[in-house]
Amino acid sequence: MAPRILVVGEVIDGAMSRLSGETATMARLLAGAAGGSALGLVVDPSPDAAAAELAAYLPRVDAVTALATAGETWAPHALAEIERLATDGVTHVLLGVTADARDLAGLIVGRLGWGLLANADKVTWDGSGPVVEASVLGGKAIVRSSFTGETGVITLRPGAVTAEPAGAPGSVDARAAGGSPAMPVTKVLDRVAEAGAEASLEEARVVVVGGRGIGGPEGFGLVDDLAEVLGGVVGATRASVDAGWIAYARQIGQTGKIVKPALYLGLGVSGAMQHRVGMQSADAIVAVNKDPDAPIGEIADLLVVGDLFDIGPALAAELRARRGG
Repeated sequence: MAPRILVVGEVIDGAMSRLSGETATMARLLAGAAGGSALGLVVDPSPDAAAAELAAYLPRVDAVTALATAGETWAPHALAEIERLATDGVTHVLLGVTADARDLAGLIVGRLGWGLLANADKVTWDGSGPVVEASVLGGKAIVRSSFTGETGVITLRPGAVTAEPAGAPGSVDARAAGGSPAMPVTKVLDRVAEAGAEASLEEARVVVVGGRGIGGPEGFGLVDDLAEVLGGVVGATRASVDAGWIAYARQIGQTGKIVKPALYLGLGVSGAMQHRVGMQSADAIVAVNKDPDAPIGEIADLLVVGDLFDIGPALAAELRARRGG
């Protein structure tokens, strides 16, 4: 049976997420190698714009208008559409590594009984199915895994592939959601916009991260300042979050967000294994730490040894001077 690979696109502020473009590119490449097909799915109260963007990468995209997702959790509604597509021949589902996608992956596994390969850094097709490579132990080892059956779910880390549109845009099939999902849904009672979260960590090209070394919540003033001058987004380590210095939504690592910015700047970040899992694929890694033997130095392109409260303000001042204020 020729594989049929489904990409579930995610919507951020009405537009397709950057990671969805990478996931769609990977699905198209895998389908080509396997002699199969790839298609996309967008489930949202207003899916049309994001579906049109996703169709630049795939020959067909289903745009499903699910008004209920405006007031209910998204994953059960997306699962309902995936169940319908599974009866239509979908064999594999590709998702980005995000909080919503993790929820959806778990529901697919529980509901359909499919296998799951998570946090893929690379995916290839070996003739009988997809083979996933994933880094473990903070990047110290690479594991290669495959499914024992003909169906499965893969979650893809940012940067596993460069997003490349197809030669010609695909079609968009618009339809309404087909009734209530079989799984229980959770009502969303309120949505709170987090201060400083105007840009998504996963989408950011520059991420400035505060670790335990910033000393307390007031230390994030320096992190905020450097993020502002660099046009970046503030992130944090688990230690900073657990200490109550910043909200969990800013956490990067195995139990937080996974990012792949063009520039990662870590201030007082030791480089614990669980944090490295979430940022080691950054194009350039710069760290400031008083300890020359800090683990972050093993993966940093540049390790600046010194007091971050001396180096940080000097760096911010120099950057402002170069841009003329």
